[in-house]
Amino acid sequence: MSTTFADRPATSAPDGEWLRSWDPENPATWDKGLAWRTLWISTFTLTLCFASWFLASAIAPKLTNLGFDLTNNQLYWLTSMPGLAGGLMRLVWMVLPPIMGTRRMVALTTALLLIPVLGWGVQVQDPTTPYWVLLSLSFLSGIGGGAFSGFMPSTSYFFPRRMQGTALGLQAGIGNFGVSLVQLLTPWIIGFSMIGFLGSSAPMAAPPGKAAQVVWYQNAAFIYVPFIVVGAVLAWTMLKSVPIKANIRQQFDIFGNPDTWWMTLLYIMTFGTFAGLSAQFGLLVKNLYGAGNPDIVQGAGNAARLLVEGYTVPDPVAFVFLGPLVGAGARILFSPLTDRFGGARWTLVAGLGLVASIGYTATALTPDTTSAASLDAGFDRFLWGMLAIFLFAGIGNASTFKQMPMIFERRQAGGVIGWTGAIAAFGPFFFGVGLTIMSPTAFYAIGLAFAVLCVAITWWRYARPGAPRPS
Repeated sequence: MSTTFADRPATSAPDGEWLRSWDPENPATWDKGLAWRTLWISTFTLTLCFASWFLASAIAPKLTNLGFDLTNNQLYWLTSMPGLAGGLMRLVWMVLPPIMGTRRMVALTTALLLIPVLGWGVQVQDPTTPYWVLLSLSFLSGIGGGAFSGFMPSTSYFFPRRMQGTALGLQAGIGNFGVSLVQLLTPWIIGFSMIGFLGSSAPMAAPPGKAAQVVWYQNAAFIYVPFIVVGAVLAWTMLKSVPIKANIRQQFDIFGNPDTWWMTLLYIMTFGTFAGLSAQFGLLVKNLYGAGNPDIVQGAGNAARLLVEGYTVPDPVAFVFLGPLVGAGARILFSPLTDRFGGARWTLVAGLGLVASIGYTATALTPDTTSAASLDAGFDRFLWGMLAIFLFAGIGNASTFKQMPMIFERRQAGGVIGWTGAIAAFGPFFFGVGLTIMSPTAFYAIGLAFAVLCVAITWWRYARPGAPRPS
C-alpha cells in the first residue's frame, strides 16, 4: 500500500490536531518551521525516554552496595529486562504513528514514563524490596525503549528524503545521549540532598581503600520527573499530526519485501550492539576488572579485601557513560555524511570497524590477575576496544537510517524504521542473557561472526558496484 495523504489541495495549514495535507517533497508547501519544531520537541522527549529506559542499568550495579541482597545473575537480569520489554513494546509503538498521529503518541508516551521513574525513586530506598518488584520496574522501563519505534517513523513523515539522514540522525543521536545522561548524572546527583525531602539518605558500601559515602539514590530517578511533565505538555500543545493513514494489517505489507529482513539484520548489528553494550558495560567493568571479580576482590561491601597489591579497582560509574556518549556522538556527526555520500558505504565502514574492534576487545576479556600492571594494561585494552565498538555502532546507526528512507516509499520506510528498531531493542535482553549463560569470550566470538555476516550482506545487497538496492 502506498502512502495515503488527505485528498485536499497541498497546504500545510493545520486543521485542529491533524494537518489538512502534507507533502515535504514540495518546497512550495513544505512548512520547514513545523518540521523542525516537531523534530526538537520529539527529540527532547525521546532523550527522556532513553534515560528512563536505561535507568536500571545505572542503578543496578550499585544496588548491592546499598544493602540489596542480589546475585550477579539477578543484576544482569535487571539490566537486561528493559531490553526485552523495549523490544516487545516497540512492536506496538511501530504501528501507532498512522493510527494515533504524532501529537497524541508523543504526549501520551512521555506521560507514561512517570510510572517507572517514580517507581524506581520510591523502591530504591528500601533494600527489602522484593526482587520481583525490581524486575517489574525494569520491565516497565521498556516504555522508554518502545517509544523509539513510534517517534522516529513519525518524524520521518515531516522531512524530505534528501534531509532524512540528517533529521533522523539528529533525533536518534541526541535521543541516544539519554543513555549517557542517566549514567553520567546518576553518580553525581545521588551525592546531593536537593531532593532529600522525597526520601531518606542511605550509606553506600565503599570499594577497598575508599571511604563510605552517604547517598540519596532516589535522586537518580526523581530528577527526571519535572522534565517529563514539561515534555508531555510541550508535545500536547505544540505538535501536529501528518495525515498518513494505514491500519495495522496494511502496515504489515513491509514483511513481503526482502529488504525489510536484510535491514533488520544490519540494524541488529549496529543498534543492537549499541543498546546491548550500553546496558551491560557497567557490569562488564565490575565483573571483569572490578569488585565483582573474585580473583581481584575477596568479600563484599565494607568487608571487601583487595587481592592484587597496588591495583586500583575501577568504579563502573566512572566509565559506563563513555560508550553511549561515543556512540550517540558518532550517530550525530556522521548523519550529514550519509546524506552526502549515501548510507550503504558508511554501513560497510561500520561493519568492518565492528569486526576489527570486537576482535581487539575479545583479547581483554580474560583479565591477567598476576599483577597490578597486567590488570591495568588489560583494562586499558578493554576500555579502548569497547569505545571503538561504540564508535562504529554509532556510525552504523546513522547510515542504516539513511538507507531505509531511500529503499522504501515513505509510509513503508516509517514502518521498517519502527520494525528494525523494535527487533534491535532486544539487544540489552539478549546481551544480558548471553552473558549469564556463557563466558564473555564466547559471547564476543558470536558477535564477531555475526558482524562478518552483516558485512557480507551490506556489500552484496547495497554497497558493491551494481548492487541490487544501492542506498
